[in-house]
Amino acid sequence: MGKQLVKIPKGRKVCLKDFDPAYNDGVKSKQHAEKELEENLAVLDDLGYRLFAENRRSLLLVLQGMDTSGKDGTIRHVMRGFNPQSCQIVSFKEPSAAELEHDFLWRVARVTPRRGFVGIFNRSHYEDVLVVRVHNLAPRAEWSTRYDRINAFERLLAEGGTTIVKIFLHISKAEQKKRLESRLDDPNKRWKLCRSDIKERAYWNQYQAAYEKAMTKCNTPYAPWYIVPADKKWYRNLIVSRILRETLEKMAPAFPPAEEGLDDLVIE
Repeated sequence: MGKQLVKIPKGRKVCLKDFDPAYNDGVKSKQHAEKELEENLAVLDDLGYRLFAENRRSLLLVLQGMDTSGKDGTIRHVMRGFNPQSCQIVSFKEPSAAELEHDFLWRVARVTPRRGFVGIFNRSHYEDVLVVRVHNLAPRAEWSTRYDRINAFERLLAEGGTTIVKIFLHISKAEQKKRLESRLDDPNKRWKLCRSDIKERAYWNQYQAAYEKAMTKCNTPYAPWYIVPADKKWYRNLIVSRILRETLEKMAPAFPPAEEGLDDLVIE
């Protein structure tokens, strides 16, 4: 099989059937992947520290995917490469009554990462063109306008100094079944399983279509989408670490200049 795209070219119509969730790009083994992952995490630790010290820009990682695709696992295994002091993780659940009294982007704008920080969205503003669309929680005339509003919002963030990376963790329906069964069978994992997870599985095709639309409509140079094969957890972690490393290396954060005259300072 030839090399599979990860970063989606601008203007390309996304069809998830074109992407193999089990693809591993010839990586020889889990051990090889974990070795490179550790190397990437060491680089991310340094670059994240420089970003924090620089205190001029921020990085926002948006994680989306079907249930069990590995959003929590990605955060646990990849984001450990960053100093917790400079990380901010936000998980978006069902909107509260107060949040529903505002525009759908209100709760998101309040928690975007501040300068020097790496922000991680576990689910995000895209839920408002995914679950809202699939379950008809808002009129089509409302949610269909949200793609343009999301693009405008992300442009505003980018122009303000936030680099945005959006990752769709792509798993197969068969792999999701295995992971749900694993949660059911393991007493230590049952806390992660809800009946609603099983009910949502019945809407698989509708969610795939909603994701395809969102990634097609909201894939921009300032906020690109990446489709990461996620059937193999170790490959998923490796690719996310590569994307973050490449992004931060392009940002090239640097330590700010030291205060003048420190060479002559004597500490007694």
